[in-house]
Amino acid sequence: MLFEKDMEPRCAYCKRGSPLDEETVVCVKRGVVPATGSCHRFRYDPLKRIPPKPVSVDFSHLKEEDFVL
Repeated sequence: MLFEKDMEPRCAYCKRGSPLDEETVVCVKRGVVPATGSCHRFRYDPLKRIPPKPVSVDFSHLKEEDFVL
């Protein structure tokens, strides 16, 4: 997932962009742009991409006897 070849382009994880805040990026080529934007000069930088947080598991439906051997 982190090193996919067919990555959806986003300015937030482009080599040419630097984040200003969570919603905007400063691009070398286009100036200030939205983080969700993209252009044909997109170059993927895997170190800038933050993967989504894993979903927490809900154990409330389990009973004590589910853990007995």
